[in-house]
Amino acid sequence: MATSRDYYDILGLDKNASEQDIQRAYRKLSKKYHPDINKAPDAEEKFKEVNEAYEVLHDKQKRAQYDQFGQAGVNGQAGYGAGNGQYGDFSNFSGFGDIFSDIFGGASQRHVDPTAPVKGDDLDYTMTIDFMDAIKGKTSNVTYTRSETCEVCHGTGAEKGTHPITCDKCHGSGYMTVTQQSMLGVIQRQTLCDKCHGKGVIIEHPCATCHGAGHTDKKQTLEVKIPAGIDNGQQIRLSGQGEAGKNGGPYGDLYIVFRIRPSKDFTRRGNTIYTTVPISFAQATLGDEIKIKTVNGETSLKIPAGTQPGAKFTIRGEGVPYLRGDGKGDQISTVEVVIPKSINDKQKQALVDFVKAGGDSITPQEKNFFERLKDKLG
Repeated sequence: MATSRDYYDILGLDKNASEQDIQRAYRKLSKKYHPDINKAPDAEEKFKEVNEAYEVLHDKQKRAQYDQFGQAGVNGQAGYGAGNGQYGDFSNFSGFGDIFSDIFGGASQRHVDPTAPVKGDDLDYTMTIDFMDAIKGKTSNVTYTRSETCEVCHGTGAEKGTHPITCDKCHGSGYMTVTQQSMLGVIQRQTLCDKCHGKGVIIEHPCATCHGAGHTDKKQTLEVKIPAGIDNGQQIRLSGQGEAGKNGGPYGDLYIVFRIRPSKDFTRRGNTIYTTVPISFAQATLGDEIKIKTVNGETSLKIPAGTQPGAKFTIRGEGVPYLRGDGKGDQISTVEVVIPKSINDKQKQALVDFVKAGGDSITPQEKNFFERLKDKLG
């Protein structure tokens, strides 16, 4: 069968779909339209379309040809055809693609045993956690849906007490040889078996629980240990917690990707924590020892006399724990001198005295300011 429909449309994907997206779409649609499960009149035709689309898109070389030339690319009609006017129109020779396939290695292609164990697909799960949970680490539960090996048929897809039988048409290979007449003679090519649909076996009595699929969808709840120091966008892998395998193959893996909620007190870059520390004019001028927040609790910070606005202080070991290895990053605190919006008369007089006490060290700008301030205060 050769469909004229777009292969990406058949699988419900766009042209930027990843290999994993193609695998998932194929698994979902092949299950939906499998003739042993779906008894609709057009189910078998759709199942063949899905298989045909998958055969092209999961193969990197075939997909590249299809993306560049469309159907002609996978039917051997791309390149020097009627479009360039050099070598004539070969579109009427249906075996032309098969000739190129045989010449360039198609005949020697080795097919995977359809009954061989296959590892299940991996799954992704996004977990959003609080800022401090990412710093400290915690244990949390996740609930998601995955396919699990059917408990009744143990993954065979056959009713209890029965077994799948080897396909008598392809003898278990999942492929059959088709002979085709071309302009160069008789060409033989291999295609998916139209009786077992590439499975190599036939299930005469499908399992009533999984309807012959060999697996069922179930909710899974796991306790996940979030490592201290995990950062936004990082992930952890839980082996064997993905989708069920085929033909007795192992389960896939579960990848948990973390999203971290921002903090109103801290900013993180790697393993370094950044904060802003507000102090008064007097503290900046005279110096002080203050208490500041860190991700590990309160600590003391010494402000030297004459500290300038924007000065940065590094506090060693008060940052984020390293995921691999011992130790923690640092915290960098930037001083912000807070100017009061209003002051009383005593404070004003104190400032006048402060400027006056400068004596000869007063700058011309400060002297002018002092004169205006005296006039203002009478």
